[in-house]
Amino acid sequence: MSKDKERSNCPISCSLDLWGDKWSLIIIRDLMFAKQCTYGDFLKSEEKISTNILASRLKTLEQNKIIEKLEHPNSKSKVLYKLTKKGIDLLPVLIEINLWGEKYFSDIPDKTKKLLKEVKKDKTAFLKRKIKKLADS
Repeated sequence: MSKDKERSNCPISCSLDLWGDKWSLIIIRDLMFAKQCTYGDFLKSEEKISTNILASRLKTLEQNKIIEKLEHPNSKSKVLYKLTKKGIDLLPVLIEINLWGEKYFSDIPDKTKKLLKEVKKDKTAFLKRKIKKLADS
């Protein structure tokens, strides 16, 4: 994001300007945990993102180098989206949001509970494994 668009020099404010809206975090979550990689995959998420918002958020995330577009190996009409190193570095943030949510919300999906159980055993080891897996994919 360019300096003229930042509201302040606060790292929290600047970060939220890039990825702090609900839809951007859902896209990042899907790329991190659900391996959803095409435009159509994002549209299928249970949150029901609209096409215009999805297109806008994908463009913003790509412009800010949080995600990148790749050619789809099986279809010239599809594009694959992948997290960049900058996007992968958001993993600890998403883990902390998940842990906070588990503490304050009762209806957590089983797959999220399973993931958080693994995180709680050894957060550092989990982060290292997951970051390596994301970087290698």
